[in-house]
Amino acid sequence: MRRGSIFWGIVFVLVGLVLLLDQTGLFGNLQIWSLIGPLFLIFLGVWIVLGMLFRPKQEVVNEVVPLEGASSAQVRLNHGAGRMEVSSGAGAGSLLEGEFGGGVNKKVWQEAGQLRVSLSMPDQFFFGTWSWGSRGLEWKLRLNPEVKQELEINTGASELIANLEDLNISRLVLKTGASSTDMVLPKNAGLTSVRIESGAASVSLRVPAGVAAKVRAHGGLASISVDRSRFPRQGAEYCSPDFETALNKVEISIDTGVGSVDVR
Repeated sequence: MRRGSIFWGIVFVLVGLVLLLDQTGLFGNLQIWSLIGPLFLIFLGVWIVLGMLFRPKQEVVNEVVPLEGASSAQVRLNHGAGRMEVSSGAGAGSLLEGEFGGGVNKKVWQEAGQLRVSLSMPDQFFFGTWSWGSRGLEWKLRLNPEVKQELEINTGASELIANLEDLNISRLVLKTGASSTDMVLPKNAGLTSVRIESGAASVSLRVPAGVAAKVRAHGGLASISVDRSRFPRQGAEYCSPDFETALNKVEISIDTGVGSVDVR
């Protein structure tokens, strides 16, 4: 049985138990839904700490993906549990360079002149929250800042630190579950389309100075905070006054469940 299945099974049991107790009137006039998010994050934190304490270190594998003459690229990162850092800094002849704790499954092919890369965790680790160690399931990737690319990141119970400021990204998709994300968006990529889909997550997006933004956000029980001094509210969205004429801009669409989203 996968550890991830155990994790989510315990989560569902705890949430169901809290809701059942609420029906008995045990919590009085307390708004029980306001407790679900904090309780979940506390449980997730305990689960992660235990995994880090009791899981041994994993082997670190070095990988390089050559450009092979491609003028653009599409990169997909599937990281189920652990910690991942993404930044610029790959060499001129490489699309991607990185170190992968616990190993990595790599698929590389070209289609219509575009280099396509898919990186995923080995099957035995993909949803294994207990597989975290001090270096276990820790990925550190560097992408080529000169290559125009589309980037999709799929994470589970993980921590993501992504400094994309110097990268040339036209389309960015982040799909994340019970996680923490700290991301700096591109500053000199023209128009970047950003799509965020998150569950019980904490997501922080930083828009570099001089970059305009348009933000559309929808959340269930999530707290959504947008810097209105930079991106004033206009109806159902937040938008820089100079968005239409800005040379560099990001168009952000956010759909989140429980947790928090902060755009600055």
